[in-house]
Amino acid sequence: MAIPIVKRYLIALGLYKWVGVATFALAVGVSGIVALQPVEEPKHTILGTLRSISPPILFSNIGSTIQEKAAAVTPDMLLNDEVRQAAAEKVLVDPRKLKGAQLVVKSGIYYVSYEDTDAEKAVEAVDVLMAEIVKQSRKINATYQTTIIDEVKKRLPGAIEELKNAQQELQKFEREEEALLITSRAAALPAAIAGVRQQQTQIKLELEGVEAQINSLEQQLGLTADQAYVARALAADPIIANLRVQLYQVENELDKLLLDFTEEYPPVVELRRQKQVAEKQLQQRAAEVLGGNGIAAPLRQVDQIRVDASLDPTRQQLSETLISLKAQKEQLERQLQTTIETEKELEIEYKTIPDKQLELANLQEEVALKKSRLDNMQTTLEDAEAAEAEITSSLAIAQKAGVAKKGEVGEKSMPLMMAVGGLAGIVVGGGLIFVLGMLSGKFYSWEEIKTALKEKDVPLLGLLPDVMLLDLDMDMDMDLEKMPLLLEQNSPYLEFYEKLRTNLHTQGSQAPKVLLLSSGAKGEGKTFCAYNLAIAAARAGKRTLVIEADLRSPSNAESLKILPHPHSYAEPLRYYGDINDCIRQVPEIENLYVIPSPGVVKQPGRIIESSEMQRLLSDSRHRFDFVILDAPCMTQNNDAFILEPYTDGMIIVARPQYTLSGMLTEVIEQLTNDEEDESAKSGPKFLGVVVNGADLPVEFTLETLDYLDISAPQIADSPRTSIGATASTAGVVTNINS
Repeated sequence: MAIPIVKRYLIALGLYKWVGVATFALAVGVSGIVALQPVEEPKHTILGTLRSISPPILFSNIGSTIQEKAAAVTPDMLLNDEVRQAAAEKVLVDPRKLKGAQLVVKSGIYYVSYEDTDAEKAVEAVDVLMAEIVKQSRKINATYQTTIIDEVKKRLPGAIEELKNAQQELQKFEREEEALLITSRAAALPAAIAGVRQQQTQIKLELEGVEAQINSLEQQLGLTADQAYVARALAADPIIANLRVQLYQVENELDKLLLDFTEEYPPVVELRRQKQVAEKQLQQRAAEVLGGNGIAAPLRQVDQIRVDASLDPTRQQLSETLISLKAQKEQLERQLQTTIETEKELEIEYKTIPDKQLELANLQEEVALKKSRLDNMQTTLEDAEAAEAEITSSLAIAQKAGVAKKGEVGEKSMPLMMAVGGLAGIVVGGGLIFVLGMLSGKFYSWEEIKTALKEKDVPLLGLLPDVMLLDLDMDMDMDLEKMPLLLEQNSPYLEFYEKLRTNLHTQGSQAPKVLLLSSGAKGEGKTFCAYNLAIAAARAGKRTLVIEADLRSPSNAESLKILPHPHSYAEPLRYYGDINDCIRQVPEIENLYVIPSPGVVKQPGRIIESSEMQRLLSDSRHRFDFVILDAPCMTQNNDAFILEPYTDGMIIVARPQYTLSGMLTEVIEQLTNDEEDESAKSGPKFLGVVVNGADLPVEFTLETLDYLDISAPQIADSPRTSIGATASTAGVVTNINS
């Protein structure tokens, strides 16, 4: 058995052989065309040399610098497009031909090489090129000198302006600050700072005396300065004094009445009201006196107001003294703060004296620096102008051009080039076939499908071989849309379907009774497998029913010589509603029944979800031993998912050279995900995959051929058709075992 990659390549070779043939033919053709091309004329190699030179005497610094820079000039700078253009004009050749001229430096020697079929013209071209290279060398040296002069002249006005500005700033600073630094200001600042500090000491002493007096008066009065201010203000107000007298009178009258009467006595009630009015007036007046009708000063309690307003003349005098001392303290504190700020300002000014001295030195240094820079620029300009007479080329011709190597006439071998082209065509064609096979995305063998299923842990239920059909009486103009089936009782292919049916018994606790077959796409043989599996089950004595549930495709029941109901297309719901009317028995196979589909109908999803279809599936489960549903492809619609809950399991049909790997993976992921989501349901839903059209050997015995009444010569002369989704007619043969 061939390894899978070799097998895949052989299958791809059969599919894309014309790509390989076309590639081979193209390669051979191209090599033949190349072989027929005329041989090019021999090219001669011309060589000339240049050497480095320097002026014997140099008086300027710029001249020496230019000679040093000349040593760093690259060959590309000496032999550029401009030099080639000038040489081409003098030699009268196309400038593009001189693109091949090269300049190489080895051990200080410059080699100019050029190849051409005309030796004399090439020698002339190299001589002209060397002369132009010498001119280019002098031009580069002159460019350095010109660049220096232009740069100095461009920067010179700015340098003069910068020096002028620096001198003006120095003069301005000397006028404004130098007198301050030298004269009495520098000596007067320490004395001013000492005077301010002495004034601070005197203010602090006065402040300490005032604070001692304030503490003594607060202890005598039992009030703070703020409380003394409030008490003095309340005691000095005549309205508050009058209201206090009224309150005393009302309270005295009230105390007398309460000795003999209760609170409900009218005079008592009236006195209570008068007392409340007086207290409210007292609060309002106190707020007005203290500052702001209750806004700046909040309302105080009546008892507190009466206590604060009861100062005697002596205590009032002490309160006034305390308030005066408090104002004096605040004034001294402000004076102290002012002297502290003055001291800081004087200290800052005194500290800036060294900074100003440093600033003066910096300005003087900047003026000297800018003057020195201007002097250097002027000196450089004079030196560069003097170097103009010293500029020469750094190269000279050491040896004129000559033929270094004569060209030889080449030969072409057509057979050899054709052989090389053919070999290249075989390699490239084989590679293209391999790439096309890998990029197609299809499975090319049942081994690849088996490997993919194993990676996804999906059961492989069976391998169904590729059927080679043989019919001695087959009409070549037959209607190929009628699907031929394996109707012979002794057909060896039915053994594979019987094995598949046996494998289904191992799935779950019991064999599935209602089975749904579907596939990823059309052409994979799901309908063919459904019919043949039903035939195998019927041959085994099981009452088997095939339901064509693909209402989006024509019916295949005619392959079993069954015609659909004439009114099924017009009224599909009524058709499926009467199970006795829609079931058809296959005439040639015992125990096999079919419910043909009405064909392509409108709104097939509505019919599949109908109650008639549900009753049909339920009745079929009870009437038959084995029910097979041929459902539509899963990637085109969801009909298979709608029918799946009414079945015991689902099988996916795959076919080499038809099934796309990505499509099969998508279908398996959908089914396995659904299985995980519906794990609470009983019984497996996705049973596995069946590979249809596998290249498996099928042995035919002579007894089988005798039963079919076929001889070996007839087999050799009979047409064969390979089927998977479609087939030829009855007889089958791939391998004869005598």
